[in-house]
Amino acid sequence: MLTGSELLAKVKDLGDVSKTDLATACGYVSKKKDGGDRVNFTSFYEALLNAKGIDLGGSSGMGKGGRTLSYKATVQGNGNLLVGKAYTAMLDLQPGDEFEIKLSKKSVRLIPVGTEEETEE
Repeated sequence: MLTGSELLAKVKDLGDVSKTDLATACGYVSKKKDGGDRVNFTSFYEALLNAKGIDLGGSSGMGKGGRTLSYKATVQGNGNLLVGKAYTAMLDLQPGDEFEIKLSKKSVRLIPVGTEEETEE
């Protein structure tokens, strides 16, 4: 995904194209579970605004009610580890998205199923 001055240059070069073509050409597309493409418009427009020096401060750091995200998670009493909606929204995750869980000594990594990183070992 293009960001900063590279994103602005690409948008300028593409000129008068559809919003879908613009976001796709700049790399803001991911694969859905069924193999189709999902255009990540929110991420694209947030990156475009940031490239132009505008920081909305919305989903990039604030959760519901204006709380600042802590980037920490606590294991709950039932043993579950919850990743909140604010984080999944920042990543443009959708219901049904699947991840492979990679465990190391003291960390947990979630790798989207079907990505190159998932298959690397």
